[in-house]
Amino acid sequence: MTFDKVEELRPGTYGHNLQLRVLSAKPVVLHRPQGGRAGGNMRIAECIVGDDTGVVVFTARNEQVDIMKPGAVVEARKARVDMYKGSMRLAVDKWGTLKAAESPADFKVKEDNNVSLVEFELITVMQ
Repeated sequence: MTFDKVEELRPGTYGHNLQLRVLSAKPVVLHRPQGGRAGGNMRIAECIVGDDTGVVVFTARNEQVDIMKPGAVVEARKARVDMYKGSMRLAVDKWGTLKAAESPADFKVKEDNNVSLVEFELITVMQ
């Protein structure tokens, strides 16, 4: 399998297969309104992940939080790029998979190219 690179990610795209190293993982506290959806609490962590071309913020949900430990190498299959406040966030939903990498990664993460710091703005073109 060939893997995409972090520097190739673009807003609103999906179907990305990436091999990433987890640099950090920070749990996010959710404030659920009373009478919210049934089904229990959702766990979310914001993680910084990257490869030899750059880093991106990854939003881990539920069981994914357990996999995203600093130093771990993971494979994201069919990942998508969401936008949050004008910045890119990588995520794997129910159509994709996130798992520990089967083979060790021999790359050094390029930490000075954070693609989540690039701010995008939606422009409507009138014809």
